[in-house]
Amino acid sequence: MLSSRLKAEEPMAIGALAAEFGVSRSTLTRDIALLRDRGLPVDADRGRGGGVRVASTWGVGRLNLDYREAVDLLVSLAVAEQTRSPILMANLAPIRRKLMASFSANSRNRINQLKARILIGGPTSASVISTYVPPKPRVVEPLHEAFLTMQVAQITYSDGEGRRTKRVIEPQYLLLNYPVWYVLAYDPGRQAIRTFRCDRLQAPQQLGETFRLRGVADFRVGLESFDIIVP
Repeated sequence: MLSSRLKAEEPMAIGALAAEFGVSRSTLTRDIALLRDRGLPVDADRGRGGGVRVASTWGVGRLNLDYREAVDLLVSLAVAEQTRSPILMANLAPIRRKLMASFSANSRNRINQLKARILIGGPTSASVISTYVPPKPRVVEPLHEAFLTMQVAQITYSDGEGRRTKRVIEPQYLLLNYPVWYVLAYDPGRQAIRTFRCDRLQAPQQLGETFRLRGVADFRVGLESFDIIVP
């Protein structure tokens, strides 16, 4: 894989890399440009003996992060910052800045847009906690992917009475009322805004269709019960 090969210690010449992968120099150059657009900081040393490699500052120590892993880490830091933990706050900002510096300008813009789609409320009520069961990875992972890539998804949802219904939703925003996550969604079938508890979701499936992002003001009514004021 090209991204893994570029993480070698020494820079590699474009010609040699192209021969290794069995492609033309122009194809390899285009592939490297695509990796840069996805946030991989590829350095180029010009002149005789120069080459390309991932910037030596990429990753955390000896740990190399791919784009999705780095996005998840940045979003987790954003959530921690918004919860304003007095123990963690001192060191989060410089960590976030170093991670953001590893991305291209276009990728940084995409990450900031993603962070704006994650809302933080207060701790959840005792009554909600009493019925809360942490969702399983088989639910979290496809829902996370649909949210991240802005894909329409089909879900099975169990309400407070245990009634199950199938819905097609646009997972527009995520809301954390610790420890419970909610999906703020648009239901195109009912043409309505809906709020779903993530621990009551089952079998989310992407339908291969993207959706447009709605302004958070569209969800004002749904957020009132969480004590979040939307202008």
